[in-house]
Amino acid sequence: MTGRHVLLIRLAAPLQSWGIAGRFAHRDTQSRPTKSGVIGLCAAALGLDREAPLGELSEVRYGVRADRPGVRVRDYQTVGGGTFPLRPRDLVTDHQRAAKATATAPPGVFGRVDLSAWYGSPKYVTTDPASGALVSKEVRRHALITERWYLADAAFLVGLEHADQVLLMRVAHALEHPKRLLWLGRKACPPTGDLALRVVPGTLREAFESHALLPDAAVPQGATGARPWAWIESPRPLPGAGVPDQPVRFDTDGGVHGLRWETRHRITITPHAHGWDIIL
Repeated sequence: MTGRHVLLIRLAAPLQSWGIAGRFAHRDTQSRPTKSGVIGLCAAALGLDREAPLGELSEVRYGVRADRPGVRVRDYQTVGGGTFPLRPRDLVTDHQRAAKATATAPPGVFGRVDLSAWYGSPKYVTTDPASGALVSKEVRRHALITERWYLADAAFLVGLEHADQVLLMRVAHALEHPKRLLWLGRKACPPTGDLALRVVPGTLREAFESHALLPDAAVPQGATGARPWAWIESPRPLPGAGVPDQPVRFDTDGGVHGLRWETRHRITITPHAHGWDIIL
């Protein structure tokens, strides 16, 4: 395929997390970076607003090579257990807490009663449509149990393929000079070292085969002759290979994603593959 170029991006950090359908109590991670997450990373680097159209960013062909797949780790959390004092402003702004307080306080001593015996930390905080104040949907004292999954010590070589080399160069510059903070799936997962590596001519598979594994402290120059797995987006639908992470828009009230297709390949890195001179 002539006239194509690939931007190679390094995604490495102590922790990464790439979810597709996670909810508050259970936040899973995929085994590799999602297209939605990477396009969101690029959009943040470019300084695009969430309501802004993605344009050509959503049209890039996406691929990812798992140089170091990492290890899945679970972060088990309990949130909001125990009792907390009730502030005076809570009685004014949160009608649910005010009703609870007035129902339990003796007559004539409102505001001087220790309400910590019943009041738990706010849970499921939302905006009250009547007052606009932040209120909690629950005032019970039970703790919320959540679990969050991460990939530890992973490193991925991501490729964005497009015919417009100027677009890819602009994205590469933005990743190294971002207009907004960047993270690998979650705010607790900042990237390490260089992100944008280089723009090369060719297709995703050609780029993956002609570049050595990403270096680490054990193998500073990266390895050749290895056969890592890679997932490469297909330009046409395939049976049983749909992935619901094609970004359409990133609205603040919930993004919209479509379906795309990809195939998995065992990549054979050539013996004379290009090496790396990057900051780890």
